Amino acid sequence: MKIELLCTGDEILSGKTVNTNYSYLARKLQDHGFNATWGTTVGDDREDLLDAFQRAGSRADAVIVNGGLGPTVDDLSQEVAAQAAGVELELHRGWYGRIEAWYQSRGRKMPENNTKQAMLPQGAEFIDNPIGTACGFAMDIGGARFFFTPGVPRELFRMMEEQLIPRLQEIRGTDQVTLVKRFHTFGIGESRADRMLDGVEDIDVGRPVKLGFQSHFPQLETKLTVHGRSGDDLAGIIAPVEQEVRKRLGNFILSEDDESLEDVVISSLVDNHLTLVVGEMHTSGAISARLSGSQGYQGAFVKSVVAPSVAGLSSLGPDVEFSEESALGVAQNLCDEHGANTALVVLSALQDRTDETEPYADLVIAVQSPARSEVRVSRLPGSENWTRSGAAELGLDCLRRLLTGLPVAEKIDFEQH
Repeated sequence: MKIELLCTGDEILSGKTVNTNYSYLARKLQDHGFNATWGTTVGDDREDLLDAFQRAGSRADAVIVNGGLGPTVDDLSQEVAAQAAGVELELHRGWYGRIEAWYQSRGRKMPENNTKQAMLPQGAEFIDNPIGTACGFAMDIGGARFFFTPGVPRELFRMMEEQLIPRLQEIRGTDQVTLVKRFHTFGIGESRADRMLDGVEDIDVGRPVKLGFQSHFPQLETKLTVHGRSGDDLAGIIAPVEQEVRKRLGNFILSEDDESLEDVVISSLVDNHLTLVVGEMHTSGAISARLSGSQGYQGAFVKSVVAPSVAGLSSLGPDVEFSEESALGVAQNLCDEHGANTALVVLSALQDRTDETEPYADLVIAVQSPARSEVRVSRLPGSENWTRSGAAELGLDCLRRLLTGLPVAEKIDFEQH
């Protein structure tokens, strides 16, 4: 089955907006046993859109169009879709009423240009959007079934999961199902992980298991994919391979499937009745933002102090400096001041690039719980943005290791040895 992903918008084509929707769509397709054959990005130009729709309709079985369903003059998907199919636009009265009700529920009058969002090509199949004003729709153009989706990520995600995947499975016309098992690691690069997992695909479980990697620093995602028929116990089939992956990747595994590193940390805190305080430098508050974005953090994560320099932490001790002793002192002072029993402190010293070296950040990370205290010293080479991301990840990983009884100072590939 040939599928094309067609994303629209001048802001995407120009690079002003990073197209995360495309990566979501491609990955979601793979999760369900599909693969994108083509990926196309088109600006907000009628002729270019028409050409792209016609080309996609001539070569694909299904096309997912993302974007262009808004109320403004540069949102052209409905109009160009109707032109490509040789039909007129017509008002979908049910959706028009939904948009009106959406605005009324917020105490606002619907702007006249939002009527445009209820104009669909004649004969198009309506696809619901329960959380936005841009409905989706499906129609045939050329030899392909086109699915039009909103550009707002959360609206797209829900529509893809609830509406589009079942329709694509119906087009495929088989009862094939796919199981994807994901492992999220930090501290090992793609090439090292590939060596560590050499041969796991050859474990005989009665059908092929595909091993894959996706690097998105600071984490690496390792995927196992197995296909089967509806009713097959794919989880049981793939279990021996999963077990081997866990054994080989060991302490570097942060989490699995949809669980994040911060989810693991918060769960460990809650399960052990611990309360956490954080002091962080150079991370722009990334550690605190991630922890507070994890469900159930209230009560477990009680306080954070974010500072651009060691001097910014001076209120936590009269002699705060960039040292192991100071990091431990800040951790203890944070606990004492806010009544917590667990702390994570990340101190950083940035070093500029010289003729001989690339820039780097020196880190001192202190983690403390009622059971033990540990300090880790590390040097992360790279740009400021790179080391900022790495410092946040390393700090959270040290805390994870402390809470789960693992060695905190285990060397990683990304630090300078």
